[in-house]
Amino acid sequence: MKILLSNDDGYQAEGLTALTLAIKPLGAVTVVAPDRNRSGASNSLTLDVPVRATTYALDSYYCNGTPTDCVHLAISGLFDFEHDIVVSGVNDGANLGDDTLYSGTVAAAVEGRFLGLPALAISLCVEPGSPRNFASAAKVAVRLVERLSKSPLQESVILNVNVPDLPDRAIRGIQVTRLGNRHRAEKVVRAQDPRGRNVYWVGSAGAGQDAGPGTDFHAIAHGYVSVTPLQIDLTRHAALPELERWLKLE
Repeated sequence: MKILLSNDDGYQAEGLTALTLAIKPLGAVTVVAPDRNRSGASNSLTLDVPVRATTYALDSYYCNGTPTDCVHLAISGLFDFEHDIVVSGVNDGANLGDDTLYSGTVAAAVEGRFLGLPALAISLCVEPGSPRNFASAAKVAVRLVERLSKSPLQESVILNVNVPDLPDRAIRGIQVTRLGNRHRAEKVVRAQDPRGRNVYWVGSAGAGQDAGPGTDFHAIAHGYVSVTPLQIDLTRHAALPELERWLKLE
C-alpha cells in the first residue's frame, strides 16, 4: 500500500512525525507537507506563484504552499506512481464542528478525495498544558487505515477523526459522530505594531454550543475517539423544492 501523508502544521510538526513513524509498517509512505504552519488555510490553492517541492528526508518533501497544494501536487504530477490513500495529521489541536470549514488538515484529506483516493484527517484534541499524546492519535490512524485497506468505504466519504489527549490505554473506544458546532468566536484582539499602527489577531474559537450526545464534542469530552463521515457535496438537497417555490413568487 502506498500512503500519502500531509498536514497543515508544517513538515516539522510533532504530530506528523508521530504519524509517519507509526504508519510506516503498513506500506510505502510518502510525505508532502507545507514548509511552515498553514493552520486555517482551508481548501485554498496557490495560483499566483509557482509551487515548489523540496526534499528534506527520504520520500519526504516540504512545499511552499497550502495543505491542498501539497496533496494536489503529490497526486497530480510530482511522482510517477499512484498513491492508495491520503492521511492528514496528526493535527496539533481539535478539528470539531465548525473547525472543519477552516481546517487545512481536513482540507488536505478533502483534496485527496477530490482526486479519487480514500482519505482521512486525524487531530489530537490538545489543551493548554495537556500531555500531547500524539502517539495515541497515530495508533488510531493506523487502525483506521488498516480497516480501510481491508474494507473500503463508499467513494464519497471522508473520515474526520478527533482523538482525546489521553494515553492509548485510557481511551474508552471509538464513536461514530456528527459534527456539532461552536458558540460565536471571541472578538478580535487589537494590538499595535512597532510603528504604532493597529493590527488584529483573530479571536479564540468559541466553546461547543451544539455539543450533546451524538456529536464529536460529546465523544471527546467523554474520552472517546470521534469519527465523523464528511462529504464534499455541500448542496442542501432538502431545501431545493422550497427554493424553487420561493423563486416562483411574484
